[in-house]
Amino acid sequence: MTDFEAQVLSDLSALKTQVHALIGVGQPGRLTHLEERVERHERTVQRMKGVGGFMSVALTVFHVGLDYLKK
Repeated sequence: MTDFEAQVLSDLSALKTQVHALIGVGQPGRLTHLEERVERHERTVQRMKGVGGFMSVALTVFHVGLDYLKK
């Protein structure tokens, strides 16, 4: 085996190890953990959108009530 072949096999082994860590072999890998974090973030953003919408409606109703009481 030449030095080049030994280097290629060494690099391939290192790449295989990194892919196993990324994807996970039988256990959740880093990619799975990243997907879970993104999903949690998206749920939080949607929740904040709902809270913001509710607050804007509540503030509008409050201001309409104040205008009604002034008249």
